[in-house]
Amino acid sequence: MTDTLYRLVYMSRNDITDEIELQIGGILEISRENNRRAEITGALMFNAGCFAQVLEGPHHAIQATFERIQCDERHSNVTVLLFEPLDARVFSNWAMAYVGTQAAAEQRFGHLGHDSGFEFDTLDGNEIFNVLRANLHDAEPA
Repeated sequence: MTDTLYRLVYMSRNDITDEIELQIGGILEISRENNRRAEITGALMFNAGCFAQVLEGPHHAIQATFERIQCDERHSNVTVLLFEPLDARVFSNWAMAYVGTQAAAEQRFGHLGHDSGFEFDTLDGNEIFNVLRANLHDAEPA
C-alpha cells in the first residue's frame, strides 16, 4: 500500500541578508538531496524577505520536511497556505525547482517575484502553486 500523496504550500519570512546566493545555493543543494531520499518533489520561490514553497509527496515525508523547515532559523512567520491530498504530482521531475535571484534562475524566472506580486500578505496557496506550475512546466528539472 502506498502513502497518499499530499501538496503543502507555505510562505515564510526570511532574514537572509549576507551572501544570499551562497545561502540559497546551500539550501537548494541540501533540499534536493533530502527530497530525493524522501520522495518529495516541489518548487521554491524566493525574494528578499520571503520564501514560498510547494512540496508534494507522501504525508509522513511532507510532515517531517515541514517540521525541519519550521525549526530552521532562516524562517520566521511560517504560514501554511494549502495542504491537500492530490491524485498526481505536478512537479514530478523536480526534487526542488527554484525561482529566485540566482543567475540561472534570474535569466528565466527573474520577473516572477515582481510580476506575480510575490508579497507575503497578498498571495494564497493556490496562487503560488499556479505561478510556479505555469512558469516551470517546460523548464529543465533540478
